[in-house]
Amino acid sequence: MPRTVAIDHVRNIGIMAHIDAGKTTTTERILFYTGVLHRMGEVHEGTAFTDYMEQEKERGITITSAAVSTKWHDTTINIIDTPGHVDFTAEVQRSLRVLDGAIALFCAVSGVEPQSETVWHQAEQYHVPRIAFVNKMDRPGANFSRVLEMMRARLGATPVAIQIPYGAEDTFTGVIDLITMKALVFDNEQGIHFDEQPIPAELLSAAEEARTVMIESIAEFDDALLERYLAGETLQNHEIQTALRKATLHSRITPVLCGSAFKNKGVQQLLNAVVDYLPSPLDVGHVHGHDVKHPDKEDTRPPDDDAPFSALAFKVITDPFVGRLTFIRIYSGSLSTGTQVLNVTNEEKKERIGKIIRMRANKRDELDEAFAGDIVAIPALRFTRTGDTLCDTKKPILLENITFAEPVINQAIEAKTLADQDKLAESLHRLSEEDPTFRFHTDAESGQTIISGVGELHLEIIVDRLKREFGIPVKVGKPQVAFRETVSSTATAQGEFVRSNAGKNQFGQVSLEIRPNDAGKGLEFRNELKPGVLPELFAKSAEKGALEALKVGPIAGYPMIDVVAVLVDSAYQEEDATETAYAVSASMAVREAVRKASPILMEPVFEVEVVTPEEYVGEVIADLSSRMGRVEGIQSRDILQVVTALVPLSQLFGYVTQLRSLTQGRGSYTMTFNRYEPAVGR
Repeated sequence: MPRTVAIDHVRNIGIMAHIDAGKTTTTERILFYTGVLHRMGEVHEGTAFTDYMEQEKERGITITSAAVSTKWHDTTINIIDTPGHVDFTAEVQRSLRVLDGAIALFCAVSGVEPQSETVWHQAEQYHVPRIAFVNKMDRPGANFSRVLEMMRARLGATPVAIQIPYGAEDTFTGVIDLITMKALVFDNEQGIHFDEQPIPAELLSAAEEARTVMIESIAEFDDALLERYLAGETLQNHEIQTALRKATLHSRITPVLCGSAFKNKGVQQLLNAVVDYLPSPLDVGHVHGHDVKHPDKEDTRPPDDDAPFSALAFKVITDPFVGRLTFIRIYSGSLSTGTQVLNVTNEEKKERIGKIIRMRANKRDELDEAFAGDIVAIPALRFTRTGDTLCDTKKPILLENITFAEPVINQAIEAKTLADQDKLAESLHRLSEEDPTFRFHTDAESGQTIISGVGELHLEIIVDRLKREFGIPVKVGKPQVAFRETVSSTATAQGEFVRSNAGKNQFGQVSLEIRPNDAGKGLEFRNELKPGVLPELFAKSAEKGALEALKVGPIAGYPMIDVVAVLVDSAYQEEDATETAYAVSASMAVREAVRKASPILMEPVFEVEVVTPEEYVGEVIADLSSRMGRVEGIQSRDILQVVTALVPLSQLFGYVTQLRSLTQGRGSYTMTFNRYEPAVGR
């Protein structure tokens, strides 16, 4: 079956922003205007189409990325509505990994907020071109030019306004298009109809000035255009748009639009900008990976239906109707039902494609075939996990995996009845397959099941899902900090393993030096032996044993971080040397050296940003100080003050309640993992 939409008419985009900036509301409007919905849902009413989980409807927030496919004119747009809450940043990260472009949404009142910065920098990491939409222009305190300034100052971006607002706050009636130099005035109902009008006389000077700034900003990145502009020639609208698209695709500038999604103003123009300025899979070009047989050698695949098939699995969910669903982004080739593909990440196992599904949030359409550039879901894949590469069995390629934040908070959990105990383990396993930042294990000493996540809300949602989706009532303990251990000095120890078993001798002897590593570098192994002292095979065994031993610290058994194990000496007996003996001897040497290297306990420290009215700043700072927090700065944001501090996670449990009490419910905060620091007084 041939493709129905040419690949240059496909857009894979994400909508990303801080919590409560209006991402889901904007998605609802897009789906309404493109014909997927016949009635617009509302987040505050719990009727948003993409927020289909019960927890999302109740809390009014997005928890899991929702994939929606729709059409605008002759272009297919695959949209992923991503969460804004910091506890679900992994959802944004894995979505950005497979998207070609993104809409960065900013609140016209709050501007660039902490999570806006986080997702912006994630998009930069994956080289995702963006357009920006300044939402909520109808709200009191809306300030379009201030948001542009914040984008420059806080994101290091180059925002270029291609619209300016027609009015603001309660007088916001539409936008002025700086390319066509027309005023677009919306009706006050569903925003479907708008009139093109001449720009009012009182706004003409501001519009002409903004257009000049726009053209100069675009021309900076197009020498031919700049030359003609400086020569005084009149530039055609299509020339401006072509140069704007080129600069956007190279992430040199960010076109900025404005509107009010809730009041249905400006969304159609945003859709036009998605088509005009964001990339198709063809614009993105070849996907880069590695040759499976030679991992050091780069391999590529073009965005072509006739190329060998390659795809990346970026999300796994448990659907109540079709079971386990794996979302994949197809980079090259085509995929038909009934074919076999190779999972090169997971021991080169083969998977059979039974069905191909195009998701419309929680609705689904079955397809016979999918093509390069498509985002689809495949049910019942047995071996595929998040980040795995699926490809042609005869032409394998390994695509870059997705890395996620480590869990920093633990909680004990148990089923209320013995009958549900086995069911609990199975359900936790399914949830961990869906969410790479969620882990669980059984504590060897206490026998308790411990769940781990990136924040209190994260674990709260997990517990809620166990009760609702899996029907398992559970009891949970208080959240506990996921401590780590490291060393603060250098020490050396020798490990020797000599054993005789059934007439066979085993021998291994190594000396290892343990050193502190740079913060954030993790665990490393270095072989500093002179060539010929120990064969490579046994050095690899020593490395395996050393790194395994570093997983358990000497103080309280927490995993170790930022430690270097250096192989400095070894003895070798050719006839008795075994891989096992060298792995065990390295493990023994590490355990002894770590005990001598002044081990210390490390705790996670979070950067906390508190937004509060000025009259409560003193109480907020005093409270943060009482929680062992270090205030890093105070900034003004119009009538509000923003206090930034570094606070140990152990001191932040229940902080939201205390902050509400201190500020009479007017303060809010966000917290982001910053680093591990030595635990004071522990």
